Amino acid sequence: MRRLFDITVAVLALVLMGPVLLAIHVMIRASMGGPVLFRQTRSGLHGRDFEILKFRTMHDPRYPDEPDATRITRTGQLLRTTSLDELPQLINVLRGHMAIIGPRPTLPAQVVHYTQRQRGRLDVRPGLTGWAQVQGRNALSWPVRIEYDLWYVRNRSARVDLAILWRTIGVLLRPTGITAAGGVNPGFPVPVAGLPQEDPGRECAVRTGTVRQDRSETFPLPRPIVWSAPITHSPVDPTRMLPPQRPAGDSLAEEVS
Repeated sequence: MRRLFDITVAVLALVLMGPVLLAIHVMIRASMGGPVLFRQTRSGLHGRDFEILKFRTMHDPRYPDEPDATRITRTGQLLRTTSLDELPQLINVLRGHMAIIGPRPTLPAQVVHYTQRQRGRLDVRPGLTGWAQVQGRNALSWPVRIEYDLWYVRNRSARVDLAILWRTIGVLLRPTGITAAGGVNPGFPVPVAGLPQEDPGRECAVRTGTVRQDRSETFPLPRPIVWSAPITHSPVDPTRMLPPQRPAGDSLAEEVS
């Protein structure tokens, strides 16, 4: 049933969003030329690698070590702010690499840092959206995101999936947490050099210099960002309420990837 749901939603979304996909294709061609799609190896179900698809948002570097912020085009900034750059992943869903709902897929260079317990994150297909995505996205540290994902793997159900879909709409309408403050996701393991880095600071691509996460099984409780609705429970202890801990006036950095 879950796989049937994924295929049905992906097909309907591709049909309904056809004109939008075509318009984005034209915009990228006009602003950056080809290729239109960015491809990157990610780890999927049971750690099997697959090629994730995204709309391209950066032009090629004009000189060595050109900052990512200067490589992003206006079209790319729009696509990232609205999350429209993720639409090609509907093809990944149809191919069976991804699901509509699940943990976001990470780089193989980061999966090698997982402990045995953290590898439970790979027991389900990665998704377009997930529990960690609607709890704070990249404003959450790496270990906290893993805890949210592990909670989802242990507790996933139709009710939880519907709640995630509903909250995803709110996240898309009021985008925040697309990147962490300063464009650097806290606590992410540094990826192996040489991997394509279309979107450092987003999801799982990280900047060199980020401190490697200790391999301990014990993680701090989340420090959730301020949302219009309160975060109701902890991924470590779902019965525990988590009041917002970030000052209301502390705005998150807007997306730079």
